Amino acid sequence: MSESVNLPALGESVTEGTVTRWLKNVGDRVEVDEPLLEVSTDKVDTEIPSPIAGVVEEILVQEDETVEVGTALVKIGDGSSDGGSSDGGSTESDESSNEAAADAEEPEAAPSTEQESETPAPESTEPEPAPAGQTQPAAPQAPAAPPAAAPVPQAAPVPPPAAAPPAAVPAPAAAPAPAAASGGSAASASVPNPTQDASASGYVTPLVRKLANEQGVDLSTVTGSGVGGRIRKEDVLAAAEAAAKAPAAGGSAAAAPAGPFVAEVSPLRGTREKMTRLRKVVAERAVQSMTSTAQLTSVVEVDVTKVAQFRDAHKAEFLEKTGSKLSFMPFFALAASEALKAHPKINSTVEGEEIVYPETENVSIAVDTERGLLTPVIKDAASLNLAQFSQSIADLAERTRNNQLKPDELAGGTFTLTNTGSRGALFDTPVVFLPQSAILGTGIVTKRPAVVKVDGQEAIAIRSFVYLALSYDHRIIDGADASRYLVAVKNRLEEGNFGPNLGY
Repeated sequence: MSESVNLPALGESVTEGTVTRWLKNVGDRVEVDEPLLEVSTDKVDTEIPSPIAGVVEEILVQEDETVEVGTALVKIGDGSSDGGSSDGGSTESDESSNEAAADAEEPEAAPSTEQESETPAPESTEPEPAPAGQTQPAAPQAPAAPPAAAPVPQAAPVPPPAAAPPAAVPAPAAAPAPAAASGGSAASASVPNPTQDASASGYVTPLVRKLANEQGVDLSTVTGSGVGGRIRKEDVLAAAEAAAKAPAAGGSAAAAPAGPFVAEVSPLRGTREKMTRLRKVVAERAVQSMTSTAQLTSVVEVDVTKVAQFRDAHKAEFLEKTGSKLSFMPFFALAASEALKAHPKINSTVEGEEIVYPETENVSIAVDTERGLLTPVIKDAASLNLAQFSQSIADLAERTRNNQLKPDELAGGTFTLTNTGSRGALFDTPVVFLPQSAILGTGIVTKRPAVVKVDGQEAIAIRSFVYLALSYDHRIIDGADASRYLVAVKNRLEEGNFGPNLGY
């Protein structure tokens, strides 16, 4: 008996999805809640877990195929109906080997081959004396060590396996040991070890493999924390952070030979890739928004010195009592949300020939992810304090990047806040996405000299500044409306009186 697994409902506004990757093949064993496949929708990219345990008997929807909610994706049974369906004896032998493997050795074959093509490249670039040779020219250098040890009188009578390690580097010394047991295969044994270790790790998605390549993390050394030992993004980032701390603890000797800055070459250079469903949706909506609305941007400069002083005075206590860090973002979100109540045009939408003013301020927070820009929504934002903003922003950002966001959490926004300063930009001109009418971009907070009044006299002091850029739909929001809103946010931040809004 077999049972079909259908595409589940992934949110009220989601009606279809695109299969981007199958995590299980025909004949593989799957347990309850173990990921079966990855699906991309208009809202999020997510994994579909198996509701039942059994053996994958038939895949009904291929990769890159778009189907509606409720469509059968795969058939799962006890494996008894796969006996002689198509390939006869060869199929039976393959199934028996798969069941003997017990977990998912076959699905790891594809990632391991990709890892083999990626791993030797950085290794071959490390030894500078051999620019032309990749892996094989490096191996003949192992037998070249005995001639170097030959002129030494003590090395001649001693057997080569014992004389080679003292004269060789410790890394090649590990290769002759297994070579003695396997005959004269020292060169072939020393090359595939890194890739073999990598294939022994848990299942790795292309996104995680790309992140590991960018961070310089060897996947063979990472222990997966996902289902079935699967390596997740957090595991790679934790390994990269641990590796970064190790050289720092090693002393200043490693930091001494610092050369000129060399930009890291992206693995995407010279390649092409198919646009994801999310990227295509964002592209279509951006073009639609720009062509159907009249957008422009107004910018103000804000002195946030009092905010910086307030933050420095309370961030330790804030972390202790709330469990979250106090950044500048909660201050910007609170001031922007409060000003929306007094300037509802900035929070409005257009429906035909009518302007709709929502009852609440639902602020979308732009989050940068590997899959693209997503905007989860903080509902009724004008009623929150700093602690609630800080916790909500951190929670939404983490779950968005980990692909744990519910589709409905991306709907219902009436205004957007984007922190372009997190990547070092002074300010930009963000794009308004329909049906919203405005988006506020916050730049990086910088310190510089400024003219201030001290006891009625002008003086020069070091102050903290930030640029706020408001893009808006000029069909319903005039420049004066935008300026009044920006000045309200500016005055709130420069006043710096956030004591009653701490939330504890």
